[in-house]
Formats: sequence, C-alpha cells, structure tokens
Amino acid sequence: MTTDKVILGIDPGTQMMGWGVLELSRGKARYISMGVLNFKKEEGHFSKIAAVYREVEALILKYRPDELAIEAPFYGKNIQSMLKLGRAQGAAISAALNHSMPITEYAPKKVKMSITGKGAASKEQVATVLLSILSVDVKPDSYDATDGLAVAFCHYLNGSGPITELCKNSASVSKVKSKSGGGWGDFIRNNPSRIK
Repeated sequence: MTTDKVILGIDPGTQMMGWGVLELSRGKARYISMGVLNFKKEEGHFSKIAAVYREVEALILKYRPDELAIEAPFYGKNIQSMLKLGRAQGAAISAALNHSMPITEYAPKKVKMSITGKGAASKEQVATVLLSILSVDVKPDSYDATDGLAVAFCHYLNGSGPITELCKNSASVSKVKSKSGGGWGDFIRNNPSRIK
C-alpha cells in the first residue's frame, strides 16, 4: 500500500500538548498514533517553549509527516494565557518550518465543526465521534491527544479527502452540480469512472 501523505496534528499548549498522526492512502485517512506531551515538570516558561520545540522535532523525525496541521490559539479574556499559548504554537511551527513542512492553522470551532457538526462540541464529544470514524479502539489518557488527532483529521477533511479530490477532478463544485443536474448522488451515478 502506498502512502499519499502523512499529517501531524497538534493542539498546542505549554502545560500539555496533544498530537495525532494520520496516514492518507488512496484518499482515505488511517490512524497511526496519538499522544500527549507533558511540560508541567519544566521550570520556567522559556524552558517549556524549548521543550515544545524539542518534542515536536522528535515527532517529526519519528513519523516523517508531510504536513503540519495546528490549532490556532483560542481568543479568551486572559491575555497572558493567550501569549503563552501563542509562543507554544510558534515553537511547534518553527520545528515544522525547520523541515520545510507546509503548515495549516485551524480555529478550534472549525476543528469541532469538522468532526461533530457542532462548533461548541465538548472534548468528550469530539473524541467519541473521531475515534468511531477512524475505528480506533485505543482509549487515550487525555482528551488533549484526541484534540491533536482531531486537528489532523480536520486537515484531511479540508484538503485531502475524497470529496476534495472529486472537486479537483471536475473543475468546481458548481460545475459538478449543474452538469449532473442534482448534486453528488447524480454526479456519482453519471461518472463512475471518476470515483477513486
């Protein structure tokens, strides 16, 4: 089986950072691994930032991802927390840039919406739906791990999925709809050779 692409997804943080890895083959996503990086034992904020860079670098060397998908900082009322989160995200992005990887950022609501259909879904809801979709029996120690995997899956849905491939092959969604006269169902029936 040939691998089209490997995606590393990261939910950044200076205390806990969730990550997940997906392999894309023939337009389908397959679960590879997920986990949590714990930085609580690091002393001082800049030690945590250095650890973020080191650990993301280690993930890149281990899984050899082609692309990084990372969650954007959540805009809250606590400016200091946002600043720290932004620095952690920057350290993770720097590690990916060091390997010339394309990087895509997703808002937390976009990730939740992509997985559950609800932008205000809980971490537990995201984890339940995601693990079911990917047929993963592993129960993570923390929802931070499934959050990282969710970012990778969101990236798959937004640029690497089979629907996107159909759209690319047919110039545009609007042309597909008008050509077939009735949306995806008719398009698939009228163009079986276009399905991969």
